Amino acid sequence: MSEPTAAAPHHDYEKVLKDSATEVASFDRDDKSAVQRFRQFLHSSPSAVSLIVLVASLIVFGILLGGKFFNAFSLTLILQQVAITGIVGAAQTLVIITAGIDLSVGAIMVLSSVVMGQLVFRYGLPVEIAIPCGFAVGALCGFLNGFLIARMKLPPFIVTLGMWQIVLASNFLYSANETIRAQEIETTAPLLQLLGHNFRLGGAVFTYGVIAMVLLVALLWYVLNQTAWGRHLYAVGDDPEAAELSGVNVKRMLVSVYVLSGLICALAGWASIGRNGSVSPTIGQFANIESITAVVIGGISLFGGRGSILGMVFGALIVGVFSFGLRMLGTDVQWTYLLIGVLIIVAVAVDQWIRKAAG
Repeated sequence: MSEPTAAAPHHDYEKVLKDSATEVASFDRDDKSAVQRFRQFLHSSPSAVSLIVLVASLIVFGILLGGKFFNAFSLTLILQQVAITGIVGAAQTLVIITAGIDLSVGAIMVLSSVVMGQLVFRYGLPVEIAIPCGFAVGALCGFLNGFLIARMKLPPFIVTLGMWQIVLASNFLYSANETIRAQEIETTAPLLQLLGHNFRLGGAVFTYGVIAMVLLVALLWYVLNQTAWGRHLYAVGDDPEAAELSGVNVKRMLVSVYVLSGLICALAGWASIGRNGSVSPTIGQFANIESITAVVIGGISLFGGRGSILGMVFGALIVGVFSFGLRMLGTDVQWTYLLIGVLIIVAVAVDQWIRKAAG
């Protein structure tokens, strides 16, 4: 039996390759429609939608009201009205970027302000000590939230809902439901009202509370966009398991976020004393709802991992513009709530539509 002979090599494939394409394979689609490109732009610029709505609302109310609306005093008055919402919204933004939610921000804000006032007027401590103590209370409440969520693995909604009720009840028990009047604060501890003091720049009137909000937002924008902590925050919100595998200490990140949220709420509590003049356990209890409204309208995804702190500011300003503009038009206040409700639903629907661009 003869040995099998090897087949002669076949070189036809070289002839095929000779005239074949040599460019690198590309999987990018260049045939996207205008709508798809616009959706991709909105996905890469989360605050763009809220900015467009804000500019449009300013134009509409400017046309309807003219000089009564478009003047320095009116526009800075809107800033004063949304300053506290903007500060609390900054705390809420950090939490929601982690795919959590904090229903206790309003109660923590009020408790911090009550502690500042009570330490001065009931216990006679210097105001310079009472204010840091109020911040410490806010940080402690935030730490408890973060510990229960990160270490005990409890759902953020349930933890902060319970903390809202606990802090709210503690607030009334501690203060005995007493209000410290503005005249007493102005005489004994004017530093508590510092963030309510105003100054003029031409026809514009700014309060130090507005300046505090602007500086806070600027600082957080830098931290979220230019630091490792900010990148880790987005990573935790996008996919905590992948973040953990990448070396991010997810538990520590979550605790730090809620502690920072508590500190920011204490700042809002200090600002609320200046805004209202008095210390009251009943003021600002629904700041949690207002902050969530600003965050959602501002285009920050409730699913976490996407959004801009600037979008939250735009969302707060949209609510402020609608409230102020409709009030100047003499409409029923219920129309304001109705339109804000519509904006919330539309904002969530748009967020869902934009998220499809990621896929």
